[in-house]
Amino acid sequence: MPTIARLSGAVIRMYADDHPPPHFHLVGAKSDAMIRLDTLDMLRGVADRRDLAEAVAWARSNLGALEMEWTRLNERG
Repeated sequence: MPTIARLSGAVIRMYADDHPPPHFHLVGAKSDAMIRLDTLDMLRGVADRRDLAEAVAWARSNLGALEMEWTRLNERG
């Protein structure tokens, strides 16, 4: 599972061949959540509010790269 970004208290990761909808995983000492790419809302899990705020801000600034990485890791065919 590639680490996409290292934040101050957590990391953003994506799994290959993962299930829809497109999302990333926020993993840290107090966070283990899935965040949708299209809305940047939490799909499931728990997230420290600071980790979540930092992850959403980072994702908003890097959305194109996240979408490209999702496509690369989850090509089917």
